[in-house]
Amino acid sequence: MANINYIHSDEARKDWLTRPITYQMGNIGSEVSRSLKWNTKNQTRANKAIDRALELFDFTIEANLKNHARLTEILKAREEFCDYFFGNNSWHTNPAKMQKYYDQFVMMEQLHP
Repeated sequence: MANINYIHSDEARKDWLTRPITYQMGNIGSEVSRSLKWNTKNQTRANKAIDRALELFDFTIEANLKNHARLTEILKAREEFCDYFFGNNSWHTNPAKMQKYYDQFVMMEQLHP
């Protein structure tokens, strides 16, 4: 098995796996927001935020492997994110639509920390 060079520390990854889905998706949303913000202004910063978002998606997938419905939703969100930044945007996503999706998790986390 190949070694993976995580952006986040192993301790951060382990902590992530114990967090509620609202926390996970809200924090992914922060990186998505950064990705969208920098995409037209500074591609280096955008790429770093994209990399962090993808890593957090992967951690979230790992944390939710036993919950099929939740896993399906996470995988769809990741696919939409990747399609927007790397594909031909077949999901017809725009930044406002994407941000609105993640904002709901931030709001839920603030209501139920």
